Amino acid sequence: MEVSPLQRLCDREEISFLLNEYCRALDAMDLDAIAAIFTEDCVVEYGPEDRLKSYGKAAIHKGLERLWRWKRTSHHLSNIQITFDSADQASANSYIIAWHERPDGGTATVWGQYQDIFVRLPEGWRLARRKQTMNGNDAGFTVNLFPSARSQPPEGWVAPIIDRPPSNY
Repeated sequence: MEVSPLQRLCDREEISFLLNEYCRALDAMDLDAIAAIFTEDCVVEYGPEDRLKSYGKAAIHKGLERLWRWKRTSHHLSNIQITFDSADQASANSYIIAWHERPDGGTATVWGQYQDIFVRLPEGWRLARRKQTMNGNDAGFTVNLFPSARSQPPEGWVAPIIDRPPSNY
């Protein structure tokens, strides 16, 4: 099925809205709104441990209850890249900065990525698969998330002088 350029723009906007709605709803702890973003048979993996994985919309709702342990959160999404795999499926990668405040005032921040697969259903685009990876975190964030992939330097590569400690003059 051929998709018109105008429809593709509308699809991008709808998917972007859902990505941002997830962050808004998570900060508000509106778990019903979060669950509505996902397909019934979704797979969500925030980390390698079973407690950080959810299979199905009902499990998303239950699994994210763990965020009640925070007094406040603030999730910021950027760098959204959407690729259409077919007329009714899209892949998206987006970056997330997630700040969390504990009831005692301590904070925890994580920098990471969402790697998502969306499918078009009769009611609109929905998230079918999500994997969160972590680019970095501060000392307050201790949840075991998947590390983000990064290419390694070629063998024999040496850091430029700017990255070396200063020498005595």
